[in-house]
Amino acid sequence: MHPMLNMAIRAARRAGTLIVRALEQRPGLHIDTKGKNDFVSEVDRQAEAAIIEILKKAYPEHGFLAEESGSQPGSKTIYEWVIDPLDGTTNFLHGHPQFSVSIALRCQGRVELGVIYDPLREDLYTSSRGEGAFLNDRRLRVTNLASIEGALLGTGFPFRTPHYLETYLNSFKALFPLVADVRRAGSAALDLAYVAAGRLDGFWEIGLKEWDMAAGALLVLEAGGLVSDFAGGNEYLKTGNIVAGTPKVLKGILQAIEPVLPANFKR
Repeated sequence: MHPMLNMAIRAARRAGTLIVRALEQRPGLHIDTKGKNDFVSEVDRQAEAAIIEILKKAYPEHGFLAEESGSQPGSKTIYEWVIDPLDGTTNFLHGHPQFSVSIALRCQGRVELGVIYDPLREDLYTSSRGEGAFLNDRRLRVTNLASIEGALLGTGFPFRTPHYLETYLNSFKALFPLVADVRRAGSAALDLAYVAAGRLDGFWEIGLKEWDMAAGALLVLEAGGLVSDFAGGNEYLKTGNIVAGTPKVLKGILQAIEPVLPANFKR
């Protein structure tokens, strides 16, 4: 295993331990509002600080892009850690057991490794470019559905960006009659990990951030799936609009939503 992946795993587990310990303290936690329906707790900040402390001690020259503290350029600018210390904060604050820690490493702008950790289930998803994707050391493969028919899709609502609601609902209405069912669990990182693990056949969402997607997208790719933006290109980390799934399911999602998307989503 790559030594940087080992260090990311160590950091993710440390953050997960802090998060689980804080579960019983939820009523007394200090919570700030970053925006409409967008919350941050002291646990988010503590988990992020723990991750950065571990990684910075091992790699002091690396840069960081983290949800709560933003961008911290490093002296060795080809490396950048992309961190979501608690993906699914609203779930966590309500005691809903669906949240995760997500850590990815970019080298010269390309994601090279990723870790997603579900601390409640102790599920550790890992991937290194060209080396495959794993869940607790078990190799992952996406499902082998030949079409979107019968697919179980994951999604997320654009709660931070309500101006995208009409576009999202139109995409939902286009997809819902074609598939077996749709799930909205509240942690995009885990949704992508579930696609890689074959627990979902596909996933789509509007308005995500890089730290929501970076590690999960690599997991899907390394598990034999495909990831794209809504135009079928590779700009999902920039646009925040992502489709992921088995090759045939991804194609089916793109074909279904293309007629209902505004022009700015198609380029």
